[in-house]
Amino acid sequence: MRKESVGRRRFAAGIAGAACTVALAVIVALATSAGGSNGTYTVRAIFDDAGNIISGEDVKIAGVKVGTVGSVTATPAAKAAVALNITKPGFQDFRSDASCTVRPQALIGEKYVDCLPTQPRVEGTPLPPSLQKIGHGREGEGQWLLPVQQTHSPVDVDLLGDISRLPERQRLTIILNELGAGLAGRGSDLSAVIRRANPALQELDKVLHILASENHVLAKLAVDSDQALAPFAAVREKVADFIVQSNKVAQASAAHRGALARNLQLFPPFLRQLGPAMERLGRFADQTTPAFTDLGAAAPAISKAFTNIPGFSNSSSTFFQNLGKTSKLSGPALVATKPLLNRLKALGNAAQPFTGNLSSLLTSLRDTGGLERIMDFIFLGAGASNGYDALGHFLRAEGVGTACLTYSLKPTSQCNRKLFSTTGVAEAASASNGTAASAASVDPRSTGLVMARTLAVLQGATPAQARAKYPGSAPTASEIGGAAPSSSSGATAQPVGGSTAGTTYYAPHGEGSAAGGLLLNYLLGN
Repeated sequence: MRKESVGRRRFAAGIAGAACTVALAVIVALATSAGGSNGTYTVRAIFDDAGNIISGEDVKIAGVKVGTVGSVTATPAAKAAVALNITKPGFQDFRSDASCTVRPQALIGEKYVDCLPTQPRVEGTPLPPSLQKIGHGREGEGQWLLPVQQTHSPVDVDLLGDISRLPERQRLTIILNELGAGLAGRGSDLSAVIRRANPALQELDKVLHILASENHVLAKLAVDSDQALAPFAAVREKVADFIVQSNKVAQASAAHRGALARNLQLFPPFLRQLGPAMERLGRFADQTTPAFTDLGAAAPAISKAFTNIPGFSNSSSTFFQNLGKTSKLSGPALVATKPLLNRLKALGNAAQPFTGNLSSLLTSLRDTGGLERIMDFIFLGAGASNGYDALGHFLRAEGVGTACLTYSLKPTSQCNRKLFSTTGVAEAASASNGTAASAASVDPRSTGLVMARTLAVLQGATPAQARAKYPGSAPTASEIGGAAPSSSSGATAQPVGGSTAGTTYYAPHGEGSAAGGLLLNYLLGN
């Protein structure tokens, strides 16, 4: 019986070897036709075992189908290279920390590949680099390589069930016969395959690695725990009493569980009302923080002020006593002013229209710039009537307050003064154009030679006629100021200093412009 079973196993092993040879040929043929050069995103995942994974099976990410399995080929290292064609553009970005696992699709042994393009991480953490792309001339050219260290091939439950149906001796025999020769001297490889076959072992390794890296922290935690528990050990009787008292409190609370339940029911509405109140309190605290900060800075001065208040009160008692005496003396006088206040009130009522109009006038002057125009008038009027030359100030105009200011058709006895006499009139004929001009005769002794000539020119005479009518020489401005006469008759006059700095005197050269220059100097205040 034992020989027959051994023969059947050898026969089954021969059939399995032939099937593997045929499958390998098919895989090689598919590998030559596939290559990921058709523009799709193809990931070349290396698995320890790809049993029941065939072309066309689903590739899923988080339960969503994102592609299909392409070719399944063997590698020189006795691994299975599975081409995963990812067709959905949103998942065509596998990173260097990606992982894939072979999982059962149905009870009949159909499988699918479950992948994770990248591991979860905290938001904002930079992504790891993409997978390494297979270069030119290598198998799987253009595909993205996912190494075997990042894939998982779990052992299916049905395989374990098939072995479990045999006696333990036969199970051990199968394990030794089928795995002993292939795994001889490859204990480390077997350990790596087992760990990749069970993702839980990998996660356990990560946890152990984290604990190993934090061993100093754990040791310090143990030391700190001992130090923290030492005070409790010193007062363990009090701690035990606290637990006893807590038990009594719990019993008393249980006796009033109805009221506590009511409190717990009312607690959520209380919290809803407390939230806005706390927000308002927070805003109040933010607004009053500067005030309390200033108050803290002023606290020493305030304390000093309260310390000095008793002395101030003692020193001010005499003042208030004197103030009382003064009030007694000034009280009758203040009462006596009551009629005056009534009269002032009546005066205020009567003056209200005037004050209203005055207010309107002042407001209008302020809004329209009237005050500025009045000041301009005063300033410009003073400048128009007051001149300044080398000798000092002189008046261009003089205000006369007599009866002669009013217009009258008949002469009056109060106004009999004349500026100059017009009893005689001289006539002179112009040789150049034949025109005549009459000039009233004035007395140069009373008006001055320059003024007489000026009045003659204003009445129509030429400068030559004015000099002929009033002969003589008038002093020049330089002679009046004491300056030496100029050696050049053609030199222009120079400006004077003082308030008229920059003023130019006109020095006429021609015969016909002498009187005009004097008149212009006079009108300019020079």
